[in-house]
Amino acid sequence: MAFWLCFGNSDRKKRGKAQATWRVFSLKELHSATNNFNYDNKLGEGGFGSVYWGQLWDGSQIAVKRLKAWSNKADMEFGVEVEILARVRHKNLLSLRGYCAEGQERLIVYDYMPNLSLQSHLHGQHAAECLLDWNRRMHIAIGSAEGIVYLHHQTTPHIIHRDIKGSNVLLDSDFQAHVADFGFAKLIPDGATHVTTKVKGTLGYLAPEYAMLGKANESCDVYSFGILLLELACGRKPIEKVSSTVKRSIVDWALPLVCEKKFSELVDPRLNGEYVEEELKRVVFVAMICAQNQPEKRPTMLDVVELLKGESKEKLSQIENSEIFRTTPAAEFNDGASVAEDSSDFISAEKEHKHDLEENT
Repeated sequence: MAFWLCFGNSDRKKRGKAQATWRVFSLKELHSATNNFNYDNKLGEGGFGSVYWGQLWDGSQIAVKRLKAWSNKADMEFGVEVEILARVRHKNLLSLRGYCAEGQERLIVYDYMPNLSLQSHLHGQHAAECLLDWNRRMHIAIGSAEGIVYLHHQTTPHIIHRDIKGSNVLLDSDFQAHVADFGFAKLIPDGATHVTTKVKGTLGYLAPEYAMLGKANESCDVYSFGILLLELACGRKPIEKVSSTVKRSIVDWALPLVCEKKFSELVDPRLNGEYVEEELKRVVFVAMICAQNQPEKRPTMLDVVELLKGESKEKLSQIENSEIFRTTPAAEFNDGASVAEDSSDFISAEKEHKHDLEENT
């Protein structure tokens, strides 16, 4: 996959020496930094492979994403992520430190994020520690939204992430949000309304038009971000089991409570009532309009940041008084059925194969 190497070199030349903030690592260097990818250094694992903590000779800490197995498909995703990371620089996006491509090894090197992911604090190893007070949650919501705004509106061509979720929002030592993992990202050509592509992403976060038709654009990220906002405010998972055979989406659970204005029943109980009610309402209302079924009714991420910051009280008032919050019409929101039937976190290979057949047809 020579294209990403060519891009990286030409892009680095264009930036000039002062802007060249990433480099090519040797495999020997990364073996040394991670103690030969020791299990004790493993930070996490996903469909792509594993992420390891490491320390370079100068003492700086890194995170190394190591692809599970080499294949043309994996190499392409690796190339996409390196290319996009080389393009973007924003305080709320995870920065590229470098990469390694030796033999069949494909590794991407990032700055290490000491507070791991948002997922780890809401549902994982740090969930019981309650380190996310309300102030931190608001900063995470606004920071991650600003990172996505950069992708959607400030890069050329625009970039859609396609996998916005809690495990892809990483937290530094100050709990500042850094949106990460661009392996599924797509560039949107100027003038294009969407791209039709294989469905990739994580169940529970997928916009219905994308999950069913493979049509991806910026509004798909907006939908996913709406689910993420609800998680952040409520502390619940995107999809939860109601019984052994029935699953319910977080939107289905939240909508009746929003309509009845029972915000104290929506908020994460781990906060022990310590939150700002006005801000909670903002977060919940913005989350719900982001997670509407109809993509044309969703706000842009520019609107989302403005609303979360409380800069447009008139717009927020219009949202609060919207018809969808006076009744509970199921058609306005995704009922979760299309994503709740599969127990896997990721779109399965079988579904990808089916989509390939449909595309070929």
